[in-house]
Amino acid sequence: MNDLITRELDQGLLTLAFNRPDKLNALNTAMYQLLGDLLLAAGEDPAVDAIIITGGPHCFSAGNDLRDFLDNPPSDLDSPVFRLMRVVMGLDKPLIAAVSGAAIGIGATLLLHCDQVLVSRSTKLRMPFAPLGVCPEFGSSLLLPRVLGQARAARLLLTNALLDGEQMLAWGLANELHENGEQCLDAARTLARQLQSYPQAALRISKRLLKDSQRAELEATVARESRLFIECLRTEEARGVLRGLIKG
Repeated sequence: MNDLITRELDQGLLTLAFNRPDKLNALNTAMYQLLGDLLLAAGEDPAVDAIIITGGPHCFSAGNDLRDFLDNPPSDLDSPVFRLMRVVMGLDKPLIAAVSGAAIGIGATLLLHCDQVLVSRSTKLRMPFAPLGVCPEFGSSLLLPRVLGQARAARLLLTNALLDGEQMLAWGLANELHENGEQCLDAARTLARQLQSYPQAALRISKRLLKDSQRAELEATVARESRLFIECLRTEEARGVLRGLIKG
């Protein structure tokens, strides 16, 4: 089970890597539970200063495992996927994403909660909620309009638009663009080491101050999105789409 996400702690820098390459790192219930556990433990561990999350040099995450979502849909706000969202939003240590290849669905919305997002030219971001018969999640309906403006947010959430790494940087969804996945991960490590060199209490206070102004609104939005997401998954429309994609 633990092989689904690898954990490497090196002198205070924790690297968590999705490790399901045969499924393009699609996240299933077990991975949501495990990632939530790992991040919660990291937040409480004094040996951890900063966290990198990655899918390796070729693929970040293709999003939700569609078969798992059809067979084991989240039933309430305590389901592993929604628990993970709360853990991420409550994390006060720096969280850096090193992204290459596919960043789809929750593999894209997760990036909105990372403190720094580094991408490679191979990155392909997409938020295909409407085509799947579901609604936006992880606060994306609140955060994207604030980051991008209404028009660009609607383009992503309503039309299934695809952004590459260069476009992500231009739109403000990424902090740095690198030539390939290896360079991207190396740069994430360099950035994490820089953050580790700062007084840690001040760094965590700064992160909380950046987040606190919209925390209550974000938590309420995530809860509302999650309830609607559960309702959408129960419809025959969404289940029909998922069955069709799985068979295809």
